[in-house]
Amino acid sequence: LFTFIFLIPNTMLGTCHYQDKEEVVLWMNTVGPYHNRQETYKYFSLPFCVGSKKSISHYHETLGEALQGVELEFSGLDIKFKDDVMPATYCEIDLDKEKRDAFVYAIKNHYWYQMYIDDLPIWGIVGEADENGEDYYLWTYKKLEIGFNGNRIVDVNLTSEGKVKLVPNTKIQMSYSVKWKKSDVKFEDRFDKYLDPSFFQHRIHWFSIFNSFMMVIFLVGLVSMILMRTLRKDYARYSKEEEMDDMDRDLGDEYGWKQVHGDVFRPSSHPLIFSSLIGSGCQIFAVSLIVIIVAMIEDLYTERGSMLSTAIFVYAATSPVNGYFGGSLYARQGGRRWIKQMFIGAFLIPAMVCGTAFFINFIAIYYHASRAIPFGTMVAVCCICFFVILPLNLVGTILGRNLSGQPNFPCRVNAVPRPIPEKKWFMEPAVIVCLGGILPFGSIFIEMYFIFTSFWAYKIYYVYGFMMLVLVILCIVTVCVTIVCTYFLLNAEDYRWQWTSFLSAASTAIYVYMYSFYYYFFKTKMYGLFQTSFYFGYMAVFSTALGIMCGAIGYMGTSAFVRKIYTNVKID
Repeated sequence: LFTFIFLIPNTMLGTCHYQDKEEVVLWMNTVGPYHNRQETYKYFSLPFCVGSKKSISHYHETLGEALQGVELEFSGLDIKFKDDVMPATYCEIDLDKEKRDAFVYAIKNHYWYQMYIDDLPIWGIVGEADENGEDYYLWTYKKLEIGFNGNRIVDVNLTSEGKVKLVPNTKIQMSYSVKWKKSDVKFEDRFDKYLDPSFFQHRIHWFSIFNSFMMVIFLVGLVSMILMRTLRKDYARYSKEEEMDDMDRDLGDEYGWKQVHGDVFRPSSHPLIFSSLIGSGCQIFAVSLIVIIVAMIEDLYTERGSMLSTAIFVYAATSPVNGYFGGSLYARQGGRRWIKQMFIGAFLIPAMVCGTAFFINFIAIYYHASRAIPFGTMVAVCCICFFVILPLNLVGTILGRNLSGQPNFPCRVNAVPRPIPEKKWFMEPAVIVCLGGILPFGSIFIEMYFIFTSFWAYKIYYVYGFMMLVLVILCIVTVCVTIVCTYFLLNAEDYRWQWTSFLSAASTAIYVYMYSFYYYFFKTKMYGLFQTSFYFGYMAVFSTALGIMCGAIGYMGTSAFVRKIYTNVKID
């Protein structure tokens, strides 16, 4: 199953090494409206005709390609390595009214199509309308120029010519030509032409990273200064307690965060759900870190579906991380139903992703879009969940409960919880939660624009070094903000810090999702039920996963901080 997910090479697409006169396959992928990148259909869903060459067996895609709607079909064009083809007709379209209406609809909606030669993508436009929008024309001539370096293909260019007016009950001849030319481009550099350095390495991108980095320095310095000064004063006061008489203590010198030492390590409400969220967040962080590192090393953008396949493989392989952190936290909080917690932790993220995907899948099936997930792919995903993720999660849960499942808190938990005093409105957990995600979102929102543009528009994201820096900055900012929020909450003698620290960090997802609304309405030209549901459905999944990850990071950092400050205080 792992081999199916990750290791299947693209053997049927191209051998990369060719002999003279060896067959080169032109694969037709998808067609769809330019402004709705994710709304794609099979190329031959439009009434294009197929070349005369005998069809070869259908390309068997990897799991990542199947989930991304790749629909490779043989074009039927006869192309041989280093063998020029003069302009020649390869098929004829008998244009009746129904076929003309299909082409007219495609031209009105600015349909583009995508093809592949040896894994190199090629884009072309179906046709165009005249200035008045009354007559419509179809491009009928594909002029291919293929560059080679030695026995490898390193460049492909398509020129669409032969504009023919669409008139019902006529015949339209489709033609093509192939021109081979020697190129100095190295094989490992052949994808460079598809990248956009002027966009991704723009001064704004560099400035945003620098700005976020300065925010981190300022925030860490501010947090360190405030906490060191305040805590040092607290420690100095608390260390003198043995010298105080009873009257001094009764006057209220003991106040603030030390007052709740008997309740601060009390189990959180709903520990089963809480520990499952923390375990899932730790796993998402591990997956993000590993996938970014692999992408930096391997240039995953050069292979279709490789990023998604890698993410699925890494997510399945890191399931013990989920079980370890979730299971150990649940055991420390005194949870008894550890099997139920393991199941919830293992299937929390897969259920969310698969539920959203299957819902959108019904819409894709209604539209006959290539994004409709095949039944076999659904079965494969379910098999991964039950036979890979669940067993590995079980292993992690057992290890977590046995290795770090003991409470060993620095303070004894009181049998009866103390009442929480009234405090100012801005110290309420709900207010802290709402405000906690502002700074983390501010550190990543510029990068969100580039990530959104690469996924929802025609940009290939390749600056994974930037993404790694942003991930590190996000983690530092999130931990600093949640520590400050938790400290002020404890100073107000409110010991409900577990959920508050998690939710204040997770609220970053709310701001990201709100930003996605702005991006949809002001930065794209998307339209239609399919694209709208696809966009907001998957943006909800992305935002929720980001929120769970940030929440887990915030809680883990805050937990270490709380344990540290109460370890250094003498408690009678």
